[in-house]
Amino acid sequence: MARPSTSELERRIAQLEAENESLRLGVPVEATVPATEPADRPKRGRGWAVLSVALITIGAVLAPVAVVSTWAKNSLTDTDRFVATFAPLARDHSVRQYVTDQTVAVINERIDIPQLTSDLFDGITELGTPPRATAAIEALKGPAASGVQSLIESRVATFVESETFADVWTQALRISHRQLVAAMANDPDAALRLGGDGTIGIQLAPIIDAVKSALVDQGIGFASQIPSVDRTITVAQSDALPAAQLGYGAAVVAGVWMPWVALGFLAAGVLVARRRSTALISASIVLAVVMAALAIGLAIARAVFVTSVSPSILPTGVSQVLFDRVAGGMRATTVSVIVLAVVVAVVGWFAGPFDTPRRLRALARSAAGEVRRFGEERNVTTGRVGAWIYRQRVLLRALVAVIAALVVVFGRPVSPPLIIWTLVIAALAIAVLELVQRPPAEESVGDAGVESAPISAG
Repeated sequence: MARPSTSELERRIAQLEAENESLRLGVPVEATVPATEPADRPKRGRGWAVLSVALITIGAVLAPVAVVSTWAKNSLTDTDRFVATFAPLARDHSVRQYVTDQTVAVINERIDIPQLTSDLFDGITELGTPPRATAAIEALKGPAASGVQSLIESRVATFVESETFADVWTQALRISHRQLVAAMANDPDAALRLGGDGTIGIQLAPIIDAVKSALVDQGIGFASQIPSVDRTITVAQSDALPAAQLGYGAAVVAGVWMPWVALGFLAAGVLVARRRSTALISASIVLAVVMAALAIGLAIARAVFVTSVSPSILPTGVSQVLFDRVAGGMRATTVSVIVLAVVVAVVGWFAGPFDTPRRLRALARSAAGEVRRFGEERNVTTGRVGAWIYRQRVLLRALVAVIAALVVVFGRPVSPPLIIWTLVIAALAIAVLELVQRPPAEESVGDAGVESAPISAG
């Protein structure tokens, strides 16, 4: 007779230890014996391990690309999300101040307030006024011009602080987003303009027209002379924008497929691994580390963006707020993926064939068995339903896992609370299945107790 191999001896020892542990804890032997491969099943060679590492590495590298491309796709194609991202800027103090200053500057460029008031007073003196009155009128030119200037600034500031401005801003964003594709194609009629030097501009025409109407309504007649100008203010500048413009189409396509490609590589790396539990934990840890690096990169990018934009082009406060609004979605998704990776690593460890989690699972099953026996002694039992649940326990647990995975994958937006609550609910579902199932040993004991009850009663 051929002597058993070392691996076969190790398998038998592990099985005996599991049986001994089950007898000590009072748990059915079948529930604690670790699943083992048949002795004659050939083990995978090291080539599979190398392939697993390669697939997991590729998936981890593609994960940050998937996050960025998904953000780009959502920002470029979802008008409602785009508006929801940038509409709050209309209520930010630094942005309001910047728009006010730019709007007043445009009005001053188009209308010479000192010259206008001077011409007005000169017309009065030309009608024939005494020398002293003429001198007084001349002295009023400066204060009158300053007063008109202050009035314009006040009206502009009041308008920018109003809800009307927020509505105009939102409407302009919605129109700009609809024309975003045209802007990417350098369409001159696009409301949002991308310059060849990497600048992003928003047209002031809607704001100036609204201010013009407000001034006329206040009785400032000369405001009607404010023309409708084709003026664009710069709200951001980056040397990477021309390249982003060229990659617009690729970003939209990648945003759809890249997350699935990255997930497919990670899943394939786990499936082909020699030890899938270890591969799952390793892949999760690697993914968490890569996404943490992406989070650090976003923080560095924020500092670089704020310091690289000249205050003469965009005030520092505005650039900070703008970057936070733009990168907020990416940052939130990155944190969510980190949390998800950690959760998967913990679940993979707890469900794996390792000594500590195996003992923890045995203790949990023992506790559930005690609860079931407590109920059986008091004629509280799940009966045939519990027996069926026991027979289908693997399928039911897999169903719970699949549903939890679908909730996380397709839930929008993916967030740490969604991930954690999904884990908690799934764990509770598994615990309930463990409690309501009825193993054969308990079923036979319970049936025997029921059959013997009338005899003891007699």
